Amino acid sequence: MIRNIVRLRESVREAALRCGRNPEAIQVVLVTKAVSCERILEAYEAGFREFAENRVQEFEEKRKRLPEDIKWHMIGHLQINKVKDLIGKTVLIHSLDRLELASEIQKQAEKKGLAAVDCLIQVNSTGEPTKHGLRPDAVEDFAAQMRQPAIRFRGLMTIGPLTEDGEKIRQSFRSVRFLRERLNARFPDIDWGILSMGMSGDYQIAIEEGATLVRIGSAVFGPRG
Repeated sequence: MIRNIVRLRESVREAALRCGRNPEAIQVVLVTKAVSCERILEAYEAGFREFAENRVQEFEEKRKRLPEDIKWHMIGHLQINKVKDLIGKTVLIHSLDRLELASEIQKQAEKKGLAAVDCLIQVNSTGEPTKHGLRPDAVEDFAAQMRQPAIRFRGLMTIGPLTEDGEKIRQSFRSVRFLRERLNARFPDIDWGILSMGMSGDYQIAIEEGATLVRIGSAVFGPRG
């Protein structure tokens, strides 16, 4: 696994330099779905502190067993009844995609006395029915309707299309970058700085198209069942 980590770091660096960006500006979050705590600890000992889970139950089990200074991200579709088990335990929720979910986050934040919960709006930039997220043309209205003071927008998240066509992948990521530019213009008081785009198969394209955060699983941990 250490060889995978070395390759990943060099690959991120090359992708950033290729498009004139500072490699240090790219945040790498390791996705630990179906990865054992022992293997997560290997990555931790190699210097990683940012990890992501897709399911609240798996997150809870691992959080209790792993070092307390790990910064956890929630990247999976978040069910309303699981919000109470998550709030206050993550640094970032990547999958805010509906007002009902925002209301529940607000409710649980109030119960726990939290002033702010950092969230990304999930965008379905490909139109694929199997993917969660708001349509790109619905994101601005969603942001405008938000009346939950505990919700602190930090940017956008998307998942690239399931295809080998690099140009289609690039266009998906580019459309979200353009969307962020429109949001910056319409809501200048909000920090839209994070673009969570790119996974093991397409993170280099994502970096070239402006990703500030990439979510890497199999490129480090290998294939999972």
